[in-house]
Amino acid sequence: MEHSDWHDLIKKELPEGYYHKINRFLDDVYVKKTIYPPREKVFKAIQETSLEDVKVVILGQDPYHGPNQAQGLSFSVPKEIIAPPSLQNILKELKEDVGERRNHDLTSWAKQGVLLLNASLTVPEHEPNAHANSIWEPFTDAIIKLVNQKNRPVVFLLWGGFARKKKFLITNPMHLIIESAHPSPLSAYRGFFGSRPFSKTNTFLKAQHLPIIDWLN
Repeated sequence: MEHSDWHDLIKKELPEGYYHKINRFLDDVYVKKTIYPPREKVFKAIQETSLEDVKVVILGQDPYHGPNQAQGLSFSVPKEIIAPPSLQNILKELKEDVGERRNHDLTSWAKQGVLLLNASLTVPEHEPNAHANSIWEPFTDAIIKLVNQKNRPVVFLLWGGFARKKKFLITNPMHLIIESAHPSPLSAYRGFFGSRPFSKTNTFLKAQHLPIIDWLN
């Protein structure tokens, strides 16, 4: 299901039998409707980024709900798909902050230790947030709690009201929380643009003698 160093630790954070509940949910919904991302990519965030390697967390709400967009990583889409508006704004802020990235598939970030986690891991086609508060929050909250318990500093990028509601899960004082408005076109001009999250993240990691993120790769 996920990277080997996540499995048993997540299981300890959840009520007994919760993994079975998730599998029943997936068996049910993928038969009834078109669901994104493809089932084999539901757990991609924790398949690509091990708990040991996490240096940054970027928290999204739920996957993109259009065809071929969602790939199991928050905000990321395959390079051959047009970047959705929020991702376009992330790349615009990135360009102003540290430089231009030409590829909007963010898998390379995940491979460097950026956990691209959505709070809900699935969504029905054209039904945003339809799976919110149905199955996923205990699972993804457990992931956040495990990252919070790391004894090495991590940067949490909380963009928008939904992500900022998860701030209560981040209690370890060694971590850095960077909050701003969401990159959505509805809110990006109210504090996301100009927030410089990418350079701030690397400044913090460098100060902690940790490898920085190559945001442009």
